[in-house]
Amino acid sequence: MFDIGWTELLVIAVVLVVIVGPKDLPRMLRTFGRTTKQVRSMASDFRRQFDDALREAELDEVRQTVADAKKFDPTKDVRAAMNPMKAIGDEIRSSLTAATKAPEPKVPSPTAPAEPAEPDKPGSTAPTEANTDAGAASTSEAKARKTEDAA
Repeated sequence: MFDIGWTELLVIAVVLVVIVGPKDLPRMLRTFGRTTKQVRSMASDFRRQFDDALREAELDEVRQTVADAKKFDPTKDVRAAMNPMKAIGDEIRSSLTAATKAPEPKVPSPTAPAEPAEPDKPGSTAPTEANTDAGAASTSEAKARKTEDAA
């Protein structure tokens, strides 16, 4: 880790013996070992807490993903996408129904005056008195024939 070889360790040991002395050296090494142990313990606690926080954050993401999956309703999305098509289909259906629906026939009452079947159109000839008299004459002739046939 620190790339310290045997020769460097031997130099450090000689310096410690000279500076600290042979009498206090075991106590100092014991204290150094305990301090190293505490530092490693604190580092592992920090790492464990950090890993727990990461796992919890990942679990929150997983929980959020599961909640989103539960809320996902593809039929609602399909219906929303098909809504314009449904409106167009309804419009076509109502147009076809209106086009195929026959108009109600007009039945004139026996006392009502006769009216033309179609209103006057531009370019058509207006009924004249001669045409009206001819129509009346043919109607009266038909009535006369009926009475003769009945008799």
